[in-house]
Amino acid sequence: MNELLVATGNRGKLRELEALLHDIVARLYSLADFPEIPSVVEDGVSFAENAVKKAQNAALLTGKPALADDSGLVVEALDGRPGVYSARFAGHDADDVANNARLLRELEGVPREARRAAFHCVIALCQPEGECRTFTGELSGVILDAPRGEGGFGYDPLFLVPEYGRTLAELPLELKNRISHRGRALRELKTYLQGCGP
Repeated sequence: MNELLVATGNRGKLRELEALLHDIVARLYSLADFPEIPSVVEDGVSFAENAVKKAQNAALLTGKPALADDSGLVVEALDGRPGVYSARFAGHDADDVANNARLLRELEGVPREARRAAFHCVIALCQPEGECRTFTGELSGVILDAPRGEGGFGYDPLFLVPEYGRTLAELPLELKNRISHRGRALRELKTYLQGCGP
């Protein structure tokens, strides 16, 4: 693929996407390259709705194929919350620290065996003429009662991947990309793009 617009302003997300798509996309753009594009209100009730809305908006306004994802943390003990509200769990202007603090408050007193959670990701690839496809990925884990690790972003320091005994924030980026919900969805996307030819 010659060019692709990644409809995100999240630098951490962009780095992961660049690492995974560098060998298949000649030129990767981000929203920073198109400051005139207005931000999209993520008011969908599912990850897929939000991802498609963001990708469609970017593709239509730039005339370039656009990719957007919506992902979030689904915690069993919280009846699936924060879900589509993961990025703004502690409020619309909340940062990672505030969101993590709220998650820990809501899980206070919940034993470790009841702290099962999963990261979900839906990636939408939309063409300027309107066609969209979605790709999904999931990673299961456990929410710890204190953050661990310096890498990653979002809820990564609280999300323990049991088979590795480390949080996503403690895993090397290459391994995280391979096992993460976003990495799994991107592999589906990459397989699709490779099948499309040049």
